[in-house]
Amino acid sequence: MKPIVIFGTGDIARLAQVYFARDAKREVAAFTVDSAFRGTEDTYLGVPLVDFEEVDRRFPPLSFDGFVALSYREMNRLRATKYAAMKARGYDLASYVSSRCSWLTDEPAGDNCFILEDNTVQPFVKIGSNVTLWSGNHIGHDSVIEDHCFISSHVVVSGHVRIQSYCFLGVNSTLRNGITLAPATLVGAGAVIMKDTVEKGVYMPQRAELFKKKSDEIEL
Repeated sequence: MKPIVIFGTGDIARLAQVYFARDAKREVAAFTVDSAFRGTEDTYLGVPLVDFEEVDRRFPPLSFDGFVALSYREMNRLRATKYAAMKARGYDLASYVSSRCSWLTDEPAGDNCFILEDNTVQPFVKIGSNVTLWSGNHIGHDSVIEDHCFISSHVVVSGHVRIQSYCFLGVNSTLRNGITLAPATLVGAGAVIMKDTVEKGVYMPQRAELFKKKSDEIEL
């Protein structure tokens, strides 16, 4: 397996280095960002940090894979833009699937996926490219997650659900079986979605309210 060049220097990039190196046993050879965001540093986490404009000259795609380690900013569109840019420079984009993920489908994940520990991916699930599954999610049988989605932690996706491109699902959200999330749906933390969504729809649950009594006035 070729060493990896990671796009990004934020928290996800820092975590990606750990997961690739410790679990996947893959070397992270360098990090890269656009020159306007690099500053004066030439290294990051002990390896070279290079301008994206020259990354393919210093770390040629024939010898190195890429990985775009960015968040859900702009409903995943920033990550999708850099995903396309790295592929345009000729890089094959690596995916990380944790050894502690219960991967029960026969379908391989697409490229540039970041699938962390304690996910359960049931049989017949299909996961596209540039998808992030943070830790502890349930992806029910026969469901489809299309490209450029971000699913945070402890989300329940029931069976036969289709999540279309550019969706974001917040922590502890729940999708009932057999529904479709339209492109660029934003599901807030703790929301329960019981029917198909509309494109670019934002679905927020009711929030907890401050009770009139103090905690030491409540008998537990």
